[in-house]
Amino acid sequence: MSAIATATVADDEDGIRVDRWFRRHYPALGHGLLEKLLRTGQVRLDGKRAKAGDRLSSGQIIRLPPQVQTVHSPVDRSSTDSQTVRPQASEQERIFAESLVIHQDSSVLVLNKPAGLATQGGSGITRHVDGLLDYLSFGKKQRPRLVHRLDRDTSGVLVVARTVPAAAALSKSLAGRDAQKIYWALVRGVPEKPRGTIKAALAKEGGQGAHGRDEKMVARDPGDPDAKYALTDYVVLDRAGREYAFVAARPLTGRTHQIRVHLASLGTPIVGDFKYGGAAARGAGEIADRLHLHARSIDIPHPDGGRLLVTAPLPEHMLASWKFLGFDTSGNANPFGEGGRRKRS
Repeated sequence: MSAIATATVADDEDGIRVDRWFRRHYPALGHGLLEKLLRTGQVRLDGKRAKAGDRLSSGQIIRLPPQVQTVHSPVDRSSTDSQTVRPQASEQERIFAESLVIHQDSSVLVLNKPAGLATQGGSGITRHVDGLLDYLSFGKKQRPRLVHRLDRDTSGVLVVARTVPAAAALSKSLAGRDAQKIYWALVRGVPEKPRGTIKAALAKEGGQGAHGRDEKMVARDPGDPDAKYALTDYVVLDRAGREYAFVAARPLTGRTHQIRVHLASLGTPIVGDFKYGGAAARGAGEIADRLHLHARSIDIPHPDGGRLLVTAPLPEHMLASWKFLGFDTSGNANPFGEGGRRKRS
């Protein structure tokens, strides 16, 4: 059996996850085996135990156990032969990643994430935004960093920091709620009030799905110790009879699936959201049975001064539904009439 070897993290690998590094250099290494090697401490980072989600820094030393060397041959990224291993796939991924960019400056990228693309990796997820960031350095030595997330089936604005200071500033603004995110949704039915604020504490309810691993959020009494306070403003922008409504939503807290649960609590679930709307969320006619929730815009302090305001166009399935129902997609005005986050009442 081969002796233990080491590898040094390259400059252009700064910030990538440990599991992503192994997929890049040892593509045949199975996820299960890698997790076992990490769990038993056979893979180490600068002599310390590492986890799959740990972020690497350039110059760090990765300990490679014999199992990796003897069973899985590495991809030599510097050799001529390696150019025959990844070029086509890499070029396709680069083109796709760059097509998502709707704003770029020296400190920030803003992406229009498509529905169905996960923000980060997980069990059974092989393609995600975090992995695509490897292709979006645009000449910088630092790897772009995620500062917030969107649900896998939610499309729209996703802000990415290009530097460490920018990541810190954006994260602080998001945590302090000095940012305004507006979502567009198509709901089944029409809310009783054309404008309002939904106040419903949310808690996780496990045991969903075929293997009991699919978590679901549920509205609970505010006094429930397991529930977290959640607040969402909404405005009905248009309607199609009593069957459908075009709703703008502004979350004032950042709970998992918050907008989806809150709109369903009004008896008007988002079209395509079968987790929280059941059969009532089904579309009809030319309206696709896909989640109709889109992060339309964000207004956030820019790390370099001033404010950053970016709007993302609708995905094709929502654009088709808007056209079918006769809703206007051209307006970019803020229906809530305020910059930043309003004070809680």
